Amino acid sequence: MELKRSFGQALRTLRINRHLTQEDFSQVSSRTYLSSLERGLKSPTLEKVEGLASVIGVHPVTLLACSYLQDKGISIDDLLARVRSELSEITLKDGR
Repeated sequence: MELKRSFGQALRTLRINRHLTQEDFSQVSSRTYLSSLERGLKSPTLEKVEGLASVIGVHPVTLLACSYLQDKGISIDDLLARVRSELSEITLKDGR
């Protein structure tokens, strides 16, 4: 599945799961733009992902992870294990 569509589906799923309307996002996005995101017609900037996630009440990484879970068809455990491993490797190389 195309990543824009996966992001849109994840955004819509999280929005509905939290009982939010498109109008609830009016402080960070117009209803028209949100609709185009949910239909996979547009891709958001990182700043927009952060704003959308804050309205939903999740971390931006959660919104992105939901997108990749739908797009790649992998399990939550596999995705988190990969991210944990990659972050640990980067952290070790960075000395932090």
